[in-house]
Amino acid sequence: MTELIELGDISITVTRKDIKNVHLSVHPPDGRITMSAPIATRPEVARAYAISKIDWIRDQQTKLRNQARETQRQFIERESHYLWGRRYLMAVVEQETKPGASVDHKRITLSVRPGTDRARRATIIHNWHKSLLHKFLPPLIDRWEAKLGVQVARYFLQRMKTKWGSCNHKAGHIRLNTELVKKPKDLVEYVVVHEMAHLLEPTHSERFVSILAKHYPSWREARAELNELPLAEEVWNE
Repeated sequence: MTELIELGDISITVTRKDIKNVHLSVHPPDGRITMSAPIATRPEVARAYAISKIDWIRDQQTKLRNQARETQRQFIERESHYLWGRRYLMAVVEQETKPGASVDHKRITLSVRPGTDRARRATIIHNWHKSLLHKFLPPLIDRWEAKLGVQVARYFLQRMKTKWGSCNHKAGHIRLNTELVKKPKDLVEYVVVHEMAHLLEPTHSERFVSILAKHYPSWREARAELNELPLAEEVWNE
């Protein structure tokens, strides 16, 4: 059950849940606001709580508007690219061979056939990113399956404009954003743990928070750091 609180130019989507306390969140990058409230909370009480948090909401929205954003990548010589949280310069090699990408301690090398356009270069890098994630994720998932006592039936990688990850707890599936390959590995781990914790508790309830707090005590710091890093050129929510 959802409802809407309108406070001038501020719109808050309210969801009723089986929780004890009200939770207010401002989501990157555009400052979308959500409130989770106990089922029995009266509308006027939820509204009064939102009003009491107006200054905090506006402060969070201002921080998000000022957050750094990547310009659209052109995949050209000496362009900056991020991998696992580190900045690299791109080297482009045009040759009649199978396209691909590799990384060393200084640069990301993109190998393309002569005349390859930006769209094709982007696809080559995206596929390379997926291959890196496919190497990184299985051992990580295995380790956290043992810690959490859950089993991930399958994981999927895809471009996602609205989330870093998602979980279908009934099917045992988790879905992860390919943009994560650009972030530090510890923050990727946080997203994986977050989604796997949903296999135990599908909602963002107090029980879910307690699971994260027990198994990943620094989750709030990880979430904050992830949301402060530069965003891709696409529009992101969380």
